[in-house]
Amino acid sequence: LALTEKFDLIVMDIQLPGTDGLTATRLLRYNPITEKVPVLAVTAHAMRSDEKRILEAGCDGYLAKPIAYKEFLAEVTRLLNAPADTERTET
Repeated sequence: LALTEKFDLIVMDIQLPGTDGLTATRLLRYNPITEKVPVLAVTAHAMRSDEKRILEAGCDGYLAKPIAYKEFLAEVTRLLNAPADTERTET
């Protein structure tokens, strides 16, 4: 769907059926159509090493479940307002 529709942001669950969100994110990053679309990872994995691994896979942000809606909205706002050509950084 991300290859046929234009999105301003992708919220990626890391545990997906059939594949995982890290593989899906890497595929998005290698495609010129989706390479610059911000990806916010949402996962039940809450260890610091998980966050590092998720960000290294190409996600622009990371939130652990359960999600606090104010934190979620703040992160979405941050990602939507970030310049598209900046390097990905940890949140």
